[in-house]
Amino acid sequence: MILLRKIRVFSLFILSHYAVKFCIGGDVITASEYIQDPGSIISSGGLYRLGFFSPNGTTNRYVGIWHNKIPVFNVFWVANRENPVLDSSGVMTISDAGNLVILNGKKQVLWSTNVSTSGANAKAQLLDTGNLILQKQSSNMSTNDTTAWESFQIMCDTQIAKMKLSTNLRTNEKQVLTSWKSPSDPSIGSFSISLEPLNIPEVFLWNGTTLYWRSGPWNGKVFLGIPEMESVYVDRYTLVDDKEGYVYLTYSFAEVSYLSYFFVRSNGELLQPFWDENDKWWRIDWSTRASDCYVYGKCGPFGYCDAKKSPICSCLRGFEPKKVEEWSRGNWSSGCIQKSLLQCDRLKNGSTKAGKIDGFVKLENVKVPNYAIWLSPLEDKCREQCLSNCSCAAYAYDAGVGCMYWSGDLIDVQKFSYPGTTLYVRVAHTELEGKRDLRAIIAIAVVVATVIFSIGTFFAWQKSKKRGGKDGEQFSKASSENMLGGSLSKVNLQELVLYKLEELAAATSNFSDANKLGEGGFGAVYRGRLLNGKEIAVKRLSGASGQGLREFINEMEVISKVQHRNLVRLLGCCAEQDEKLLIYEFMPNKGLDAFLFDPLKREQLDWRRRFNIIDGICRGLLYLHRDSRLRIIHRDLKTSNILLDEELNPRISDFGTARIFGGKEDQADTLRVVGTYGYMAPEYAMEGRFSEKSDVFSFGVVLLEIVSGRQNTSFNEEDQSLSLLGHGNIGRKTMYLRWWTIKFLLDAPRLRS
Repeated sequence: MILLRKIRVFSLFILSHYAVKFCIGGDVITASEYIQDPGSIISSGGLYRLGFFSPNGTTNRYVGIWHNKIPVFNVFWVANRENPVLDSSGVMTISDAGNLVILNGKKQVLWSTNVSTSGANAKAQLLDTGNLILQKQSSNMSTNDTTAWESFQIMCDTQIAKMKLSTNLRTNEKQVLTSWKSPSDPSIGSFSISLEPLNIPEVFLWNGTTLYWRSGPWNGKVFLGIPEMESVYVDRYTLVDDKEGYVYLTYSFAEVSYLSYFFVRSNGELLQPFWDENDKWWRIDWSTRASDCYVYGKCGPFGYCDAKKSPICSCLRGFEPKKVEEWSRGNWSSGCIQKSLLQCDRLKNGSTKAGKIDGFVKLENVKVPNYAIWLSPLEDKCREQCLSNCSCAAYAYDAGVGCMYWSGDLIDVQKFSYPGTTLYVRVAHTELEGKRDLRAIIAIAVVVATVIFSIGTFFAWQKSKKRGGKDGEQFSKASSENMLGGSLSKVNLQELVLYKLEELAAATSNFSDANKLGEGGFGAVYRGRLLNGKEIAVKRLSGASGQGLREFINEMEVISKVQHRNLVRLLGCCAEQDEKLLIYEFMPNKGLDAFLFDPLKREQLDWRRRFNIIDGICRGLLYLHRDSRLRIIHRDLKTSNILLDEELNPRISDFGTARIFGGKEDQADTLRVVGTYGYMAPEYAMEGRFSEKSDVFSFGVVLLEIVSGRQNTSFNEEDQSLSLLGHGNIGRKTMYLRWWTIKFLLDAPRLRS
């Protein structure tokens, strides 16, 4: 016993020695104090953390910076985004040349700051702003350390407070945001954000070299193409033109505790999330994809986009489609042309009588066209100066900018619901003379349409009343069953709410990627909030899935007939147009895999919680197999299908592939094997035979993952095994999880109750 105690003390000494080396716990990296995967450093105020991480869907390791006190993991800066560490041997340290570097296990440099300084007196420090700086320490106590490099100068896909989106007017050098290639690959993607000074500064979003979206001109307070900006961040954004030729855009928040940032997704969406402390979730303040009109030049030259109209594109007044057939088919890229020649054009054509002077038609609440030219600070001079210039096609006035005018094509005009800018478009006088007649025609048409609509509504109401049908709060069972080809006869619809598609679209911000919780083989799952404040999870059947309809019907049939505290609860469904959706209770902690395989979240799973999760899964399976009025085989039990509620209680989910057994039926065969390899029992994967034992086998894999904290498919070739099962060598004398190993795991500090 004494010898064993000495060995433990010696082991603790060795561990503490290496902990100083690579688990610093401070905010500084030096040549002697480095971080080694999975080590990290934390800013002095505890706001930010720098460390190794793996994006979802890959085992590659990167060094990044993220919010330390936020439970939802989100990285806003990545160092080695183009060169990941392929295993867990990575180290971040100061090189002999004084650079901050990332090395792999072979001591190869995968990333470097590439600045010239001295290694002996260089240090890297993570500040409470989220900025990582490399400093040359001064030997003179009276002289401050000099900053040789900072992460804020090498932006990734995110701009946090005090970062600068900049352009050098002298060299045209730009600090830009660049998207990830995909959600699992931080390398540089197709989309980028830049500040374009132009005549009046704007922010451009590029898809490669093609302009994809623009902010509209800066007026000293907001961008005119983002009307929501007034309510979202008021005076917190600042555009600075410094003496060194830099123009940069930065922002800060008066409320220090307010957390928000701007970032560009790999799909090209620019958005601003903010942290909701009450819900413990990132919510969306603003997004470029708030409407279908966000894409640059959607309606071509002299066209304008209005998301509330159908079709969304129209020609400006006084203009008509350039290519009528293409326009009618929904291809609006060719835009519109003037119906009548302007006075200047008539004079150019040699007309002896130019006729009356041109006028202007007013279009209110719009995003003004691209490439505005500053004209005058005086509003009353705008019209006069535009009329006197034959190249002036339109003008607008903003108190922060003054007079703006446009020559050539008017591109990217968008109609807003919010208050926007008023645009005055130049047209021939003949286009103004018919104004009264047009108004009269519109008035008559509105009256006639109202009468017809009223009569039609009355007869429809009478017909509905005779049939005893319900009004439009929900779909009727008959209509939903018709949508699904009569497949709902086995579904207990009395206990399900039948939702409208427009209600679910509003709840999920039109199925925005920002609300996406995850994606599987048959579609994506979105977080939503109904008008009554209730949070839901919406499973949307993928239109590209050929097998998805079968799973949709099957899931409704199975889960509408069972109810247990360890099974996810189905609230309702929607079958409208071509959409098939299932609505579940919202699980705030997502899947068990999000905790088990996350280096930060896994710390929340002590042994007592893991045991409770195992116990809950067992109870749910026992109910499905023995205690419910039906015998149900799940067939796809895995950690990602175990959801966790706010108290980390498990709920088995995703019954799309489940099978109901008859009273005497205990196994079945199928030619259509569905599920996830690595979790499937051998007889099911190879022969298509499944039973209760198939679920028990899958549960065994989940159990190993919960106890070991390792993913079944996370082993590499050096492990000489393709899965956790192979590594465990189950059923053999050389079994990996021997008693002493399990005892070690249960005695580990993070699992000790």
